[in-house]
Amino acid sequence: MQLGMVGLGRMGANMAERLTRSGHEVVVFDVNPEAVQRVAAGGAKGASGLPDLVAKLPPPRTIWMMVPAGAPVDSTIDTLLPHLQGDDILIDGGNSRWTDSIARGRRVSAAGVHYLDAGTSGGIWGLQVGYCLMVGGARAAFDRVEPVFKALAPDNGYLYVGSSGSGHYVKMIHNGIEYAMLEAYAEGFDIMHASDYQLDLAAIAELWNHGSVVRSWLLELAAAAFKENPGLEGIRGYVEDSGEGRWTVAEAIDKSIPAPTIALSLLNRFRSREQESFGDKVIAALRREFGGHAVKQE
Repeated sequence: MQLGMVGLGRMGANMAERLTRSGHEVVVFDVNPEAVQRVAAGGAKGASGLPDLVAKLPPPRTIWMMVPAGAPVDSTIDTLLPHLQGDDILIDGGNSRWTDSIARGRRVSAAGVHYLDAGTSGGIWGLQVGYCLMVGGARAAFDRVEPVFKALAPDNGYLYVGSSGSGHYVKMIHNGIEYAMLEAYAEGFDIMHASDYQLDLAAIAELWNHGSVVRSWLLELAAAAFKENPGLEGIRGYVEDSGEGRWTVAEAIDKSIPAPTIALSLLNRFRSREQESFGDKVIAALRREFGGHAVKQE
């Protein structure tokens, strides 16, 4: 089928390429003209702007947005909507907050256009292995676009999860779990790295992926990272968060669900960004005060 792809970053460009390889006709646009040229060289059709992208698609149109969450999504919708018509479909495949997706779905639906929120997981590996897709919105719109989901995902890798906002809600929880898994692996390898044994972390990560209860794709990536750079030299332990972990913790609090592991993994990301923790100074000072423990001087 024919569709438009707006946003050709690390994931959007690969998604457009995977769809083109699968025989779909893709019209692409990005604010960076070089990105449009690069993807168009792989078989997609480039557009000079959002109105041009709409004009190059026959109705009823399907347009997939892969732009950063927040204002960029609203700006893209605001620009597209006057050029769309009834029965067109807009898909947000980025990491939008689920409540925003519900509001956008109502706004877009009021104009007669369908809105799907597609939580998308797969990162830079999606081109090769496919993307896991969690889709919310009107079931009829999902059914119409299903060939696109099927082309993007591996076998059994996409699912209609419910009404508007549910796709991004499920993706939010997915990423919250990811935070906790990453933290558990990080702590375990940190302990082994500090041990008195000369442990081969790459070999151990590889070992654990054969029959171990902790085997996973993340562990495969850990093995690859340790093989390339055993001591992770040159990598600063500064860990960003893209929002989903915060939203997951906020939802847990709102629903009175204890989620200490996810919450602490989020807080530890904040901790990683401190050049020097004043809180650690407080602890050191208090230990000296109550126990006479030595403190290190700056």
